[in-house]
Amino acid sequence: MAPPLPETLRDKLHEECGVLGIYCTDPKKDAASLVYYGLFSLQHRGQESAGIAAVQSCPGSGGKTEHTIECRKGMGLVGDVFTGEILSQLKSSAALGHVRYSTAGSSSLENAQPFVSRFKLGSIAVAHNGTLTNADVVRELLEDAGVGFTSSSDSEVIINLIAKNYKKGLEKALTDTIKFIKGSYALVVLAGDALVGARDPNGIRPLCLGKLDSGKSEESGGWVLTSESCAIDAVGGSFVRDIEPGELVIIRQNEVFSFTFSEKTRRAVCAFEYVYFARPDSVIDSVDVYGSRVRAGEILGRESAAKADLVIGVPDSGVPAAIGYGRATATPFGLGIVKSKYVGRTFIAPSQIMRERAVSVKYNVIESEVRGKRVVIIDDSIVRGTTSRRLVLILKTAGAREVHIRVWSPPVRFPCYFGIDTPHRKDLISNMNNVSELCASLGADSLAFISVEGLLESLDGDGGYCLGCFTGEYPIPVPGEKIYTP
Repeated sequence: MAPPLPETLRDKLHEECGVLGIYCTDPKKDAASLVYYGLFSLQHRGQESAGIAAVQSCPGSGGKTEHTIECRKGMGLVGDVFTGEILSQLKSSAALGHVRYSTAGSSSLENAQPFVSRFKLGSIAVAHNGTLTNADVVRELLEDAGVGFTSSSDSEVIINLIAKNYKKGLEKALTDTIKFIKGSYALVVLAGDALVGARDPNGIRPLCLGKLDSGKSEESGGWVLTSESCAIDAVGGSFVRDIEPGELVIIRQNEVFSFTFSEKTRRAVCAFEYVYFARPDSVIDSVDVYGSRVRAGEILGRESAAKADLVIGVPDSGVPAAIGYGRATATPFGLGIVKSKYVGRTFIAPSQIMRERAVSVKYNVIESEVRGKRVVIIDDSIVRGTTSRRLVLILKTAGAREVHIRVWSPPVRFPCYFGIDTPHRKDLISNMNNVSELCASLGADSLAFISVEGLLESLDGDGGYCLGCFTGEYPIPVPGEKIYTP
């Protein structure tokens, strides 16, 4: 396996993964193939591994139908892992898929998802997005009870809990498991003739429900559970609704059963879903991702305008905010920076000189657009600062007269414990420096961040968001951190 990206290209927060489950009621549809296509639309959520699990039904004893689960997974992108031959082996009426970026558990095949458990009562498969804050405690309890583990992923804790309780029936096993685990999770579970979805009580990680077209206006061709609505669009479905925090849904045939498994708690959707992780064509909890980014740019322009000749966005998520900033400040919008989309997580920098220039491999400047101009560059966040520092340098080398950095998220000062790969607090540059010190460190002519209030306004301002990485206030207790009290 190739080494991970150099630090200069790991200067963004990374989502852990994306999940997708499809249950077809139309016999002409193949769930595994649809999951394959849908996973391409979730590839931005994880590029380390991809997997698909599919139900295989066959006649059993006493005339009953028996269900087994076949799973194929591997390291790399969706298009690298799956071939037509593999997909033909997975043809099914129900399947689930997963793309992964590791935070809990190392980057290795044994941690790739979905996880499948086969036992005397049947088979189940689980795909999980999020991080369990009590995974170590639950793992130890299960190991003491004789349960074995094959990976270091906290997601295997979930499937082992379900399997251990399965003799109580699917619904009871699921509710008992979900009440036992803590942290963030969007789960899709395949069990026998059912597809199940569950979202943590605070709704930190997103999950939504879609419907497949049957060709008949009053009938459904099947159902979709997924991290983002863009995956529903990709498989030709229509968005139905978001799964509510603390909600469990069970899909069988043309029916969707819904249960609430927790007491009503404060909704705390991860704000970074809108800032960076989600695709701009997704809608999460009724908030249009693209629109929220444009609004954030407009608010940033009102809060911290700079006299400039041009505003540009760091591709890709900085572009909508740059458009909004330009509208609010009457600053012309331009491209300015080009991003290579082919620098993956296994990029190899062969020498120290190339490691230092790694950002130039990923980003380059359109010199004719910036030469002689005062430029505002809009980015979604500053984590370690290496990318911003290099962008300022290459912009000024290309002839920009001034470079002003505007960031449409507040300073990232605290780690995330809910499924985002964040550095230690000492490595978060905004935790170690005030804005003026940071500006000098980056070599910029000025620097400003959107306020927390401004970010909330861009998200419709209802306050139902997790802002822990900005404020240190987390929706639930986290390991190693004291809960912030304002």
